[in-house]
Amino acid sequence: MLHLLALLTAFQSPAAGTAVGFDQHFTGATLRVGLHHAGTADEERLSIDHLRIEGPWAGPRARPLDPTGFGKFRVELRDLESQTLLYSRGFASIYGEWETTAEAKQRFRVFEESLRLPEPRRSAQLAIQKRGADDTFRELFVQAIDPRSRIVDRAPCAARGEVIPLFEEVDPARAVDLLVVADGYAAAQREKFVGDSRRLVEVMFKTEPFQRRRADFNVRLLFTASPEAGISNPRKGVWKDSALGCSFNAFDSDRYVLTQRDFELREIASQAPYDTLILLFNEKKYGGGGIYNLWATCAADTEPAPYVFVHEFGHSFAGLADEYYSSQVAYEDFVAPGVEPWEPNVTALLDPSKLKWKDLVESSTPLPTPWDKPRFDALDLSYQAKRAELLAAGAGEDTMEALFREVKASTGPLLAAEKFAGKVGAFEGACYQAKGLYRPSADCIMFTRNPTSFCRVCERALERTIDSYVK
Repeated sequence: MLHLLALLTAFQSPAAGTAVGFDQHFTGATLRVGLHHAGTADEERLSIDHLRIEGPWAGPRARPLDPTGFGKFRVELRDLESQTLLYSRGFASIYGEWETTAEAKQRFRVFEESLRLPEPRRSAQLAIQKRGADDTFRELFVQAIDPRSRIVDRAPCAARGEVIPLFEEVDPARAVDLLVVADGYAAAQREKFVGDSRRLVEVMFKTEPFQRRRADFNVRLLFTASPEAGISNPRKGVWKDSALGCSFNAFDSDRYVLTQRDFELREIASQAPYDTLILLFNEKKYGGGGIYNLWATCAADTEPAPYVFVHEFGHSFAGLADEYYSSQVAYEDFVAPGVEPWEPNVTALLDPSKLKWKDLVESSTPLPTPWDKPRFDALDLSYQAKRAELLAAGAGEDTMEALFREVKASTGPLLAAEKFAGKVGAFEGACYQAKGLYRPSADCIMFTRNPTSFCRVCERALERTIDSYVK
């Protein structure tokens, strides 16, 4: 059994990230581990479906051990003989969200998951760990992997679609490599995809900290044509075989968009070096999603698309939590009572003296931080009720976007007028819970559609994530 305390100490130490010589232990190629993650709310199983060699490893080489401490799960790769820790990375997953829903209490499901690791030169031990309520990781799955085995698929990745560089001036090994992949774009809509992507990427790089860290990124597009325009929308009886299989209504949440075809997605994406993915889908209906170290999704043609693109990337890239708490979601006890969330921008405030962003709080700011929550809640709940009525009536997207503008016009000034607006504190209401969880700022991209900037806590988490790839 692994010595958890020692491992956690090494995992969180920045110096530990440079302790392993990359070229000594890794070939420089990418090993993809395709997994089936299955179970219920009370039972959980993992099994390997395939091992696949992709192109050159684009991930961090100078710091192969994850310094962030983020993620519901963590993957570790150890030299099989010496048990030296070679690589680690935190992540979240569709299964990790699904297991908190009511459906998980009623049925068994299986999800595709993929782990992308630097290919080891020798046999290694793959371990997948899960974070417990006490914030320590425990082994969920362990299996030895021999990279020289004949079961490792080394066939060249077939070309599907076209890789289009937006900007790529940095060695992939010393950059954050972002790949934007098309879904629901027909063959004749290549230029539309390029235009949509360029417009939204530019919005992101006008947002801090991405603006000042632009030189640390490469951005590429991958156009793969779908048989027809658009993606599936089950609530309206619309089903489409799009290139990536994106669909609205994930977990029966109208505007949550995921794909269940991760293996196929990874095979398509393997044509380009990447650290992080955004799946841009060709729809006017507002929607998207983002899961840490998995991928983000975003509808291209909605009025709030620039906000969604940046917001969802915050989830998938830096593990930022949703800070809103009144919108409809399928999760039940997403954060268990009495548990400190791992996400860097929400807290249970179990001990204010140990607040994870305490160094950013001014001495004159009280914890918890007072704000006019009753007034905001009354206004927000009235809009939620109106939105539900419009959805039930089958209102068009123009009507819904008009409602979004109305919400922004009323809640934006209200939050901007708060006594502690612009200050870092602990404002109650976050991560789908009105009580018992706190966010760092009165308003932020992760809370509402009002601001065009992240709060200081979210911005710092994003910057530290960038550093983990490039320093």
